[in-house]
Amino acid sequence: MKRNTLIGASTLALLPTLALAQDVIETVDKGDVAWMMTATLLVLFMILPGLSLFYGGLVRTKNMLSVLMQCTLITAMVMVIWVVWGYSFAFGGSTSPFWGGMGKLFLAGVTPDSLAATFTDGVMIPEYLFIAFQMTFAAITPALIVGAFAERIKFSALLVFVLLWVTIVYFPVAHMVWDANGLIFNMGAIDFAGGTVVHINAGIAALCGSIMIGKRVGFGRDNMAPHSMTLTMVGAAMLWVGWFGFNAGSNLEATSGATLAMINTFTATAGGILAWCAIEGMTRGKASMLGAASGMVAGLVAVTPACGTIGPVGAIALGAIASAVCYFFVAVIKSKAGYDDSLDVFGVHGIGGIVGAIGTGIFTAPGLGGTGGDDYSLLGQTWIQTEAVVITIVWCGIASLILYKLIDMTMGLRVTEEEERIGLDLSSHGEQAYHG
Repeated sequence: MKRNTLIGASTLALLPTLALAQDVIETVDKGDVAWMMTATLLVLFMILPGLSLFYGGLVRTKNMLSVLMQCTLITAMVMVIWVVWGYSFAFGGSTSPFWGGMGKLFLAGVTPDSLAATFTDGVMIPEYLFIAFQMTFAAITPALIVGAFAERIKFSALLVFVLLWVTIVYFPVAHMVWDANGLIFNMGAIDFAGGTVVHINAGIAALCGSIMIGKRVGFGRDNMAPHSMTLTMVGAAMLWVGWFGFNAGSNLEATSGATLAMINTFTATAGGILAWCAIEGMTRGKASMLGAASGMVAGLVAVTPACGTIGPVGAIALGAIASAVCYFFVAVIKSKAGYDDSLDVFGVHGIGGIVGAIGTGIFTAPGLGGTGGDDYSLLGQTWIQTEAVVITIVWCGIASLILYKLIDMTMGLRVTEEEERIGLDLSSHGEQAYHG
């Protein structure tokens, strides 16, 4: 299989048994192992403290700790779920196009000596390392969702939703996109590091949640400005640094493929920042720090599916295009539609993921600096990318709406108006972020 036809990180749930069937000598390189251990920690760094501070700075003072708690508890819970059944549901060795089966429940059969495949025949990494790397992806995706209904979600309802959502939405989509038997994988879609699996999934679930839960009390009347742009910028910078583990780590080896993903993670993000600030400067007369941080994330989101197959100049263009489209959704569409996506999860992750996933088909073309071969079909690949996006939106959208409705009917999704006015820090956790 040519490098440019590989989908992304976990294509490689071809799983250990597949490597045994190949007539090659299996080797484990210490450099690959060291890099992938580092990349795994970088993705954790994206969540705690990166995403937590990014979101925390964007909410009001009275809700700062609630966001930190939500990200922390989601991360811990999904890690446990991943080990018990998530890894099996995503990469359990099933031939089903929709889920990985139950063959790896409780990590059955996995030992320190078992291996997982990489993109190079015969080059392996420890399966525990592959499991840990994918575990961080599973943890950050539902944590992204919380920004859409920040400041009003009931803590217990959120945790129940996440448990059900990762089981019914995230694990099957991860299998479909990244497993060798997956539906979207076998369509030939390119998703190097999670445009569909992470960002479109999170964005669609976020939009559904913001609509189902409703607007914040005082939305449109009260001042709901971010309480600390300083913390938001710190968190955004941590996200950018951690994203190199996300993107370059998805190469699974410390090779030239990782360096391509790395430089694209620089250039696309730079393009996203410049585009958002330029648009703000032209439309509002001033470029804002919030805009720069938003453009940064938009560029990162857009390049995620494309980082292993496009060129650095194409990455600049893709980041800038995605940033412009995200700006339009955040500044124009959201207000016209009237939904309260508190921290613009859909506007940046959902829309940026869609633009990035479809743009991957365009910018992978060799004529635009991508790694596609001489027989690469720009229109054909872009159509496949679009199909993958639609499947993800439909699967996630329908399942998310059902889950929100069920939880609302049984335990309620939202805190009381009084609790919301007090702030979730005190009403849900009995703490305050700041004193005096």
